[in-house]
Amino acid sequence: MKKTHNSEILLEVTLDENKVPEKLHWTAKDGGVDKEEAKAMLLSVWDSENKESLKIDLWTKDMPVDEMKIFFHQTLVAMSDTFLKATQDEKMTATMKDFCDYFAEKLEIKRG
Repeated sequence: MKKTHNSEILLEVTLDENKVPEKLHWTAKDGGVDKEEAKAMLLSVWDSENKESLKIDLWTKDMPVDEMKIFFHQTLVAMSDTFLKATQDEKMTATMKDFCDYFAEKLEIKRG
């Protein structure tokens, strides 16, 4: 019998009196991450029974808009990579990458 291992990813959100996020921290002990601060997070999970994605999108009130634009661009690029890995659909991945380039160009995001 295979031995299994459970791993936790913990998210800690500090809210102000209006329940607006002030601080975000995340921990993933197996990944060597312990209470790292973040300014924004996007989490999607798949509900197989209802065939829909569920999501949590949070960002702190001091997250700069210019950084949010970069965050979204990098997330879209990462989603393109994940889509290829999950589906092996190179044609659609190329289309997604083209959109990512268009997105960066329209927002005047400099690529590093």
